Amino acid sequence: MWNAMKRWWKYRVAKTEKTFNEKADPAVQLEQAITEAQNQHRILKEQAANVIANQKQAEMRLNRSMDEYEKLNANTRQAILMADEAAKTGDQKKTSEYTNAAESFANRLIAMEGEIEQSKNLALQASQAAEQAKQAVSQNASGLQKKLAERQKLLSQLDQAKMQEQMNTAMATLNEAVGQDVPTFDEVQSKIEARYAKATSMAERTDQSVESNILEIEQAARNVEAQARLNEIRSQLGMAPKPTREEVDAAAAASLTEGTPTAEPVAQAQPAPQTAEGTG
Repeated sequence: MWNAMKRWWKYRVAKTEKTFNEKADPAVQLEQAITEAQNQHRILKEQAANVIANQKQAEMRLNRSMDEYEKLNANTRQAILMADEAAKTGDQKKTSEYTNAAESFANRLIAMEGEIEQSKNLALQASQAAEQAKQAVSQNASGLQKKLAERQKLLSQLDQAKMQEQMNTAMATLNEAVGQDVPTFDEVQSKIEARYAKATSMAERTDQSVESNILEIEQAARNVEAQARLNEIRSQLGMAPKPTREEVDAAAAASLTEGTPTAEPVAQAQPAPQTAEGTG
C-alpha cells in the first residue's frame, strides 16, 4: 500500500510538472534560469573568497610560527653561550640555570618545528584550494557570460517561433470554414477567379469583333484604291475604264426600277489604229 501511494505521488508530481512546463512562458523560464545561474555564481564567489581567506590566515600563522622559531633559536643559542661563560667562571648555579633554560628553549624548538611543519602543510593545502576556487570562479564566470550572450539569441528565436505559429494559425483559418453561412477563403477565391475569367473572355471576344470590322474596312479601302489605280493605268493605255462594283450595283438597281433587264455595260470599242497603206 505504501509503495502504491509513493508511485501515485510521483506520478502526480511528474504530471503537474509536465502541465506546468507546457503552459509556462519560455521567456519567463529563461529569466529564471539566468537569475539562478547568477545566484549560483555569487555563492561560488563567496565560497572562493572564504577559501582564499583561509589561505591567507594559514600563511599568516606560518609566518608567525617562523618568527617565533627564529626567536627561540636565538634564545637557545644565547642560553648555551651564557651557560658556557658561567662554567668558565666556575659559577655552578648560573651554569645550571642557563643550561636548564637552554634545554627548555630546545624543547620548545622541537615542538615548534612540528607545528611549523604542520602549518606548512596546511598553508600548501589552502593555497591549492584557493587556486582551485579561483579557477572554478573563472570557469563559472565564463559560462555565465556565455549564457547571458545566448539569452538574447534565444529570446529572438522565441519571438520568431511565436510569429510563425500565429502565421500558421492564420493560414489554417483561411483554409477552413468558419461557419455554415460563411464561405471559406478558397471558395471565395474560386468564385472571383471564375468571374474574372468569364469577364476577360467576353472582353476578348468583343475586341476580336471590333478588330474584324476594322480589318474589313481597311481591306475595302485598299480594294477601292486598287480599282482606282487600275482605271488610271487603263486610261494611260487608251482603254475605257472598267466600271466599279458600286457603279454596276447602281445600274442594276436602276434597271430593276424601270422593269427592263439589265446587262453588263460593254466597254466602248476603240478604233483600230490606221496603217500606212490605209492612209494612202
